[in-house]
Amino acid sequence: MTILENEFLKVAIDTKGAQLSSFRNKATGVEHMWQADAAVWPWHAPNLFPIVGQLMNDELLVDGEKYPMKRHGFARQSEFITLEHSDISAAFSLPNSENTLAVYPYKFDFQVLYTLIDNALRITYKVINRDKKPVYFSVGGHPAFNVPFGPGENYEDYYVEFESLEEPDTHLLSAAGLFNGQTEPVAIEEKKLYLTRDLFAKDALVFKNLKSRMVTIKSDKHEHSLSVEYPHFNYLGLWAKPGADFLCIEPWLGCADSEGEPKDIKTKEAIQKVAVGHVFEASFYVSV
Repeated sequence: MTILENEFLKVAIDTKGAQLSSFRNKATGVEHMWQADAAVWPWHAPNLFPIVGQLMNDELLVDGEKYPMKRHGFARQSEFITLEHSDISAAFSLPNSENTLAVYPYKFDFQVLYTLIDNALRITYKVINRDKKPVYFSVGGHPAFNVPFGPGENYEDYYVEFESLEEPDTHLLSAAGLFNGQTEPVAIEEKKLYLTRDLFAKDALVFKNLKSRMVTIKSDKHEHSLSVEYPHFNYLGLWAKPGADFLCIEPWLGCADSEGEPKDIKTKEAIQKVAVGHVFEASFYVSV
C-alpha cells in the first residue's frame, strides 16, 4: 500500500488497479472512501480502462475482430508497477503485455498519477501510445465515497450540489447495462440532487450534457463537504448500490454500448484517440 500525506489529507493507494483505497480528512478524522465491503460492493475507486461501461456481449470489436472484455475493462483487475513515490505524489504504470494484447490489440502504457495539493487530491490518467497506429480507448474514474460521513446521520440528509443550474436528463440503461435510447428528467432543486435509497433503482444516473464541471456531496445537518472537479471529462455517472451507504461520482471519457448492432471501437460513442508518438492526459480532483 502506498501512502501519501500532507497537512490536510492522508490517502492510500493499492497497486492492484492503482486504486485509491483511503481518503482521510485529517481535520475531521473522517474516512471518506468506501471500504469495499465484499458483501455489498467490493471496490473502493476502480480506474476504468480501456473501456467505460458495458460492451455488447462482453466483446470489444476492433477492425472486424472480437475480443473478450468485461464491463469497465481490465485495468481495475491488473497489478500496476510503481514508477515514483514521494510524500505527496505517486505514479503507477500498466504497460501492454501478452495478456492485454490478447484482449485489446494495442501497445500502450496506461498510467495513474496521484498528487496531493493542499486539501485536494489530483488524479491524472495518462495513455502513452507505444504502437505504430493510433490507440483508441475510453477512460474514467469510479470512486465511491462514504455517505453519510459519520455515525448517527441519515443517507437522506445528504445531497449532490451541482456547480451550475442544471435541467439534466439521465440516459437509461437496460438490464444488460446498455443504453436503451431512452432518457428521463432528473429532479434537481436549486442545484441540489437529494439522495434517496431508491434514486439508483434503475442503475446509474448518466449525464452527457452537464454545464457543471464540479459536484459536491453536502448535508443539511453540517458544513462538511467533499467535491469532485472534473474539468477534462464530458460525461458524469452517479451511482450507488441501492441501500448501500456510499455514492460513486464517476467522471468519464467514454460510455457503455447502446442496444442494437455492435460498433467498432473507432466509432464507439465518446471514444478517445491518441496518435502515434503522442500522450493523452486528463485529470480530476477530489477535495474536502
